[in-house]
Amino acid sequence: MSAIETAIPAPLLFTDNAAVKVQQLIKDEDNEDLMLRVFVQGGGCSGFQYGFTFDENQQEDDTVVENQGVKLLIDPMSYQYLVGAEID
Repeated sequence: MSAIETAIPAPLLFTDNAAVKVQQLIKDEDNEDLMLRVFVQGGGCSGFQYGFTFDENQQEDDTVVENQGVKLLIDPMSYQYLVGAEID
């Protein structure tokens, strides 16, 4: 009997360099409640569009990746397209 292999997606990587830069941007905004949200939107004929925004609210179903005290938020729909990505 052969074993069944299941591929486990690589988690999203939020690098130290990115976290330090975002940390500085949050400091510049003078609002320690800000978190970075990454999202994916349908872009019509040109495919998906990827974006970043600051958010003060973490949703219950968000995936949270934390580095250097900075939280990166990803909604469930966007997460499926970002698995294995690197935020640098």
